[in-house]
Amino acid sequence: MHLPSERLNLILERFSRSRILVIGDLMLDEFLWGKVTRISPEAPVPVVDVQRRASYPGGAANVARNLASLGAATGLAGVIGDDEPGRNLLALLQDEKIATSSIRATSSRPTTHKTRICAITRQVHDHLEIEDQQQIVRVDEETRAPLDAETKQWLFYRLRQEIQTHDAVILEDYAKGLIDQELVTLVITEAKAAGKIVAIDPNPNNPFDWSGGTVLKPNRREAFQAAQLPYSQDETAVLLAAEILQKKHEIRHLLITLGEAGMLLIEQGQKPYHTPTRAQEVFDVSGAGDTAIAAFTLALAAGATGIEAAEIANHAAGVVVGKLGTATLTVAELREMFSKSGAGS
Repeated sequence: MHLPSERLNLILERFSRSRILVIGDLMLDEFLWGKVTRISPEAPVPVVDVQRRASYPGGAANVARNLASLGAATGLAGVIGDDEPGRNLLALLQDEKIATSSIRATSSRPTTHKTRICAITRQVHDHLEIEDQQQIVRVDEETRAPLDAETKQWLFYRLRQEIQTHDAVILEDYAKGLIDQELVTLVITEAKAAGKIVAIDPNPNNPFDWSGGTVLKPNRREAFQAAQLPYSQDETAVLLAAEILQKKHEIRHLLITLGEAGMLLIEQGQKPYHTPTRAQEVFDVSGAGDTAIAAFTLALAAGATGIEAAEIANHAAGVVVGKLGTATLTVAELREMFSKSGAGS
C-alpha cells in the first residue's frame, strides 16, 4: 500500500498526543559481552572475560519502551520483586519517562531477570574487520506462580483507574503469572465501556478468551498453536488459522507477524492484507514483535486505519531488526524507513 506523505505525517504527528497503557509481565534483560580466549580447566566450557554490560526493560516493559521512544505518553502496569533487578528496572523506566505508579514491588515473588552472556568475536570479511556476537548461555531467574490475593486486588484497583485516562491498552502476556482470565475480562470490559482500544499479544500457553478485544497479534507459530492446527508455511493454512481465531475471539483486527514474510492483517468484512517485510538488513529479530504491537496500537490510537497501522508496524519492525538487542526506534527513523521503501511519498 502507498501511504501518502501527508497522511503519514498526520498520523505520526498525533503519536505524541496519544496515551497508551501497557499491562503485562515485566522483566529486566541483562547482557554481558566479553572475549573467549580459553576453555575452563574445571569443565569443557568457554571462559568469558566480561568487557561490558548493559540492562534493558524486557517483556511488557519493552513494549512500553517502544511506545515512549515513538513519543507516546506511556504508562506501565504490573508487578516486580522487591529486589535489586526490580529497582534497576524501575530506574530504567523512569529514565525513559514511562509512568510507573501502577507497578507494585512485592516480596512474594522475584523480578523476572534474564541474563545473556555473549562472546565477542572479530573476523575479516572483504578486507573489513567485523565484530560479531554469539550468545553462549542465558540465565533466567523467575517464577510463574499466580499473583497473591492482596497484590491482585491492588492491581485491579489501579487498572480500573488507569484505563479511563488512556486512549488504548496493550495486554502483553509472557505467561509469567500476571495475566489470567479474570484480569483479561476486567481489562476488556472496562476498556470497551470507556470506548478504548484493547490490543493483545497472546501467549499460546495461556488459552484465554480474548473476545471483545480490538487487536490480536500472534506470530505465525502462535497463530497455528492457538487455532489448534499443525504448523505450516503455506499461505492458505495461515488464512485458515486466522479465520478460526477471528471467529473464536470476535476480534476487529487480527495481525499475524510472519518474520521474513512480513505481516498479515485480517479485518472483519475486508479482504486479507499482506504487507511484505521492509527490513533492509536483519541483525537481530528479538523484540520485533514488541515493536510491532506498540506501533500498530499507537497508529490506531492516532487515527490510522487497520491497513495504515499494519504498514506503520511493518516499517517499524523493519527498523529494529537492523539493530542489535531489544532495540527501539524514533519517529525520525520510521519516516526514513518509509522514505527508503517508497511507501510514504
